Amino acid sequence: MPTLSTHQIAQFSKNGYLFLEEALTNGQLQGLRQDFEKWKEESRHHSAPYGDTFDGRCRFDVEPVHSFETPALRRIASPIEISDIYLEVMRNNRALDALEDLLGPNIKFENAKINSKLPGAATEVKFHQDFLFEAHTNDDMVTVLFFLDDVTEENGPLEVVPGSHKGPLYEHWHDGVFTGAVSDAIAAKMASKAVACYGSAGSACLMHTRVLHGSAPNLSNAPRTLFICEYLAEDSYPLHANHIPSKYMYEVVRGKATGRVRCSNYEMAFPEMPTGASFFEQQAKA
Repeated sequence: MPTLSTHQIAQFSKNGYLFLEEALTNGQLQGLRQDFEKWKEESRHHSAPYGDTFDGRCRFDVEPVHSFETPALRRIASPIEISDIYLEVMRNNRALDALEDLLGPNIKFENAKINSKLPGAATEVKFHQDFLFEAHTNDDMVTVLFFLDDVTEENGPLEVVPGSHKGPLYEHWHDGVFTGAVSDAIAAKMASKAVACYGSAGSACLMHTRVLHGSAPNLSNAPRTLFICEYLAEDSYPLHANHIPSKYMYEVVRGKATGRVRCSNYEMAFPEMPTGASFFEQQAKA
């Protein structure tokens, strides 16, 4: 039985994103929050990125302004490797039910991370397209952003450009440097078209991998933390190394493995694999 209505499916096709209420159960939401709070408190005792991931990079990334008094933990890579509840939610959530209506019955997991904007951290995400970090044989890929906090106008909501998934793949290399962001000119042109995604904790935004998006700094005293999972059609295969690898990457989370590959027609420059704790270091070069 479909989870999404015909209207919702049409809206996703037209706009490239869809807001979904109650994407998490209350138990899932509380469990995710508890583990993040534990990691935030642990981060107070570090002054730079720390922890190890699948590929040897740091798992926990902090803003330059991070301190014991004002923690500014901004990224946790692959929390599914260090938390049972994050792994459980990645494998089983209401958004996945919706993705069956958008991607088909056979779905794989690609990567997961936490992006957080803690009060005083000034964390900003410059406009970019996820697909420019993760070329695959086809672009039937959806990023699911689970809201762990209420997302408001003041705490740096996700901003998406409706319909941009049907437009060009914008260059993320500038003057020979991979900045992980579109040019300032494109960002300025698209900013007026962007729509903010607000919602209560436990909701989610489903976003096509080609949608142009970004977010401003948190100007409030309330946190804005997202658990972000990327999923793709089972017949989409990577064309380069995963930029946020984990031991669970490309696990089939719905349906079955078909042994088939499907290709779409597009052209883009290969991304630069990050060497730092997160893509924030790449975007700092923009």
